[in-house]
Amino acid sequence: MTSQLINAILLGGYYTVLAIGLAFMYSVMNVINLAHGALIILAAFGLLVLSSIFAIPLYLAIVIMICVMFGLGLFLHRFVLSKASQGGELLPLLATFGMAIILDNLMFQAFGADSNSLAPLVGDLSWASFELPGNIYIGQISVYILMAAIATIIALEWLLNRTDLGRRIQATSQDRATASLLGIDTGRTLAIATGIALATGVLAAAALGLRSAWGPYDGSAQLLFAFEAVVIGGLGSMWRVMAGAMILAIAQSIGAMIHPQGFLICGHLAFLAAVFIRLGGNGFSLPGLLGKGAQT
Repeated sequence: MTSQLINAILLGGYYTVLAIGLAFMYSVMNVINLAHGALIILAAFGLLVLSSIFAIPLYLAIVIMICVMFGLGLFLHRFVLSKASQGGELLPLLATFGMAIILDNLMFQAFGADSNSLAPLVGDLSWASFELPGNIYIGQISVYILMAAIATIIALEWLLNRTDLGRRIQATSQDRATASLLGIDTGRTLAIATGIALATGVLAAAALGLRSAWGPYDGSAQLLFAFEAVVIGGLGSMWRVMAGAMILAIAQSIGAMIHPQGFLICGHLAFLAAVFIRLGGNGFSLPGLLGKGAQT
């Protein structure tokens, strides 16, 4: 039982890195990015190309892809999200859904349907493990993913609470009109926030590529896990997102112990339970990451 709990916590670390970018974008822009999973898969293919074809070390490829995805976030906000946001809440949803379909098919055309993995690029680390008391072994990569999730949350919390950019992001997320009156370039601030959200997806892409194989159409599964983690935990802070990811992973692990097909079923049941708990008289609401509430 101890081993299953530890592995569930480590799986929760992976779900955390999946969910961070989705939660950040929703909190700042009130946009549910349905292309989140496809963008993670795109970043994973970018890491594969840089490391396999151009022989760039994986750690350096991650740095390069963070810069590339940040730039892509600026581009997407300027030419897609900023325009879609002017059409109400539904249009950004449709726009990101269309982006996901386009990206899925472009990646299929470019890379085919074969499964891919980044594990061969790290050699023995792909199967190395730590030994804990009681003959419990845990994968080193899973531990490093959990550490990366914690480090990312700490970095984002510091950015939001300790820097001028973070204060501008908070002001813009609370009230764009008032922020503009105070001299904040809200368009530029939101573009940077979008870039940050996409950049965090590179860590999720690296985690996905190191712990399992993926294909061009696997983005929807990653989006589902990220969305369930966000809803279960809520958006009061990034630590709540992490708590939701842990609850999801533990529920899935309990389901797997009960029945071989119970892994996904129990995760979905935990998600549905969180939805019903959050249902109120005025609709479904999530507390905003930066202190605001959003209702749909």
